[in-house]
Amino acid sequence: MVKKRSGLGSNPFDVQSMGIFAPTETVVSEPEGGDRLTLPLTKISLPKQQPRRYFDPEKMAQLVQSVKEHGILEPLLVRPVKSGSFELVAGERRFRAAREVGLKEVPVVVRELDNDEALQITLVENLQREDLNPIEETEGIVSLLAIRLKVDPTEIPQLLHRLAKSSDNVVGKPESLQIQAIQDVFKAIGGMSWESFATHRLPLLNLPEPILKALRAGKLEYTKARAIAKLKDAEQQQDLLDRVIQEGLTLSQIQSEVTDSNRQNRTAKPPSLKNDFDRVYGQLKKSTVWGDRTKQKRLKKLLADIEALLEGESN
Repeated sequence: MVKKRSGLGSNPFDVQSMGIFAPTETVVSEPEGGDRLTLPLTKISLPKQQPRRYFDPEKMAQLVQSVKEHGILEPLLVRPVKSGSFELVAGERRFRAAREVGLKEVPVVVRELDNDEALQITLVENLQREDLNPIEETEGIVSLLAIRLKVDPTEIPQLLHRLAKSSDNVVGKPESLQIQAIQDVFKAIGGMSWESFATHRLPLLNLPEPILKALRAGKLEYTKARAIAKLKDAEQQQDLLDRVIQEGLTLSQIQSEVTDSNRQNRTAKPPSLKNDFDRVYGQLKKSTVWGDRTKQKRLKKLLADIEALLEGESN
């Protein structure tokens, strides 16, 4: 049975007042003012910004089978956008399953929401689920904090680190309101403190792209990802990443290999300047730089500098 709940309260991150879904895929609460009806799938579009980018194939297959047998038991949450069209706010897994099964219509709850309200509900709904991978979870929390604090997402890491350093001495200062707002966000999503998030999760966003890709695909735990990233050599890093995924190396095994490899790399004889020149020269001959006039001008200047260095040696 769908229950009515009040609309957004004074705390926009209070899950009860927002009518946010519980952490399972099948439990939905209808917010006050929402109209429950049936809509054609063709009238519903996915939002441009989604915290979830990876869907576990096995779990999706289970949901698809459930939809085949029972249909969509609980409504999706949508908002009207333009000329009879609607945008999905929450329930993307059910939406995708319905589309794969071939359903023409789905039950929905329609609610008037602006862009920020819709994104907040989408983020919180996804962050409450246990199967969101660490990167999607971290990016989602950053987006949620950015909306709550009215800053650009790129400012969040520096802001959290600054507040963490001064959190013991902010009583009566503007920073205390920021910390309270941040605490409200983490209270709504649960699972960790904002201080722990700043220390252990934010660094994940700076990981090399191959490691980020493996994390997004659910192939790697974030503790292992951070350990692999400490390996300085890019080729060795990729090789270790592949073996961790294929062989299931433990965290202690990874840390041991990283320590040994970095030690060997530090003691290895660095390449000579002549070898560096030969390497760059080989790359240059294969490059497409010769068709770029701007880069050609830079090359001419560099060549002139080299010739100046060699001046007088041929005599």
